[in-house]
Amino acid sequence: MRHNRTTRLLTAREAAAYLGVSLYTLKKIERLGYFAPYRTPGGHRRYSHEMLDEYLRQSTEFTYNAGPPDPGSLDPSLDRERER
Repeated sequence: MRHNRTTRLLTAREAAAYLGVSLYTLKKIERLGYFAPYRTPGGHRRYSHEMLDEYLRQSTEFTYNAGPPDPGSLDPSLDRERER
């Protein structure tokens, strides 16, 4: 995807708010491969509206088609990592 100077990328906090999830859930969604954020030179995650809208569209399709359950319930190792 190409970005021009007027495209604003969202921070992790902004992306989580946009999706209506916590920062922890946002990270789980990423680790499960639903999308991959861009990284700044300093390693901070950035998200495009298009990326997040595509995830929302696909997750809606999963809901209607009885697809995968909530990303947090797919990988128990992520819960163990959180407990550290």
